[in-house]
Amino acid sequence: MAARKIALVTGVVSASLAKGEKGGNSGIGYETVKALLQSNEPYHVLMGSRSLEKAEGAIQKLHEECSKSTNTVEALQVDLTSDALIEKAFNQVKASPGHIDALINNAGATFDLAFIAGEVSLRECFLRAYNVNVAGTNVFTWKFMPLLLKSPDPRLIFVTGLSNVTQASRSYFPTPPQPAGWPKKIEFETIGYRCSKTALNMLMVDWNHKMRADEVKVWAVGPGFLETDLGNARHLAKEMGAKHPSIGGQFIRSVVEGARDADVGKIVVKDGISEF
Repeated sequence: MAARKIALVTGVVSASLAKGEKGGNSGIGYETVKALLQSNEPYHVLMGSRSLEKAEGAIQKLHEECSKSTNTVEALQVDLTSDALIEKAFNQVKASPGHIDALINNAGATFDLAFIAGEVSLRECFLRAYNVNVAGTNVFTWKFMPLLLKSPDPRLIFVTGLSNVTQASRSYFPTPPQPAGWPKKIEFETIGYRCSKTALNMLMVDWNHKMRADEVKVWAVGPGFLETDLGNARHLAKEMGAKHPSIGGQFIRSVVEGARDADVGKIVVKDGISEF
């Protein structure tokens, strides 16, 4: 029987949604874990979550939804804003299982809607997004790289977001055209998040460059415009045509399992390659 591949997925559930983090039990991270559990390939999934209590609840739900699966999942406390907790998570995984085969950097946060609501300043909106989506992701990847390099087929995925324009129409999605005058009346904003995800794409390029000689396969994966709890705005995303997050989970699994091995070092989307 083939040995189980160890996949670590960050940002599956979060401790709180009050400040814009992804959470709940039906986002892209959750659906990625679910897709891996349902795979015909053997997996043990490390489910990264800021809240262990919520992670255990998510695991219970996964066991119900994947009752026929022989693959396994365990909770791992992950907080990208805390070096101490990143160190703790690393030591836990180093002790057992001792390595990882796929690191899926899914954790992300947006504070744009909190800025519009007057809950944070514009500076805070950007800095908090960069702290999680760029700095935290980079620190986590740097810390866990020695465990990834123990794999015979190491795979590193950065889940990117709405970081580019809609290629088909060159429209600036999702903000509609704005009339002249100031201030602008914008009800749904994503610019802090999108800027941070564009920086994440550059991070992917750099990691691909650094790890080429080590034969680590690196991608940024764009799952598309999906219905998640990001920014506590699931209802708004759904109204704008967002699709079910399971689409993203299945796509990410396909990359882990080799479907886009010809596109290493690129931003991959379901229909091909995305531009920066």
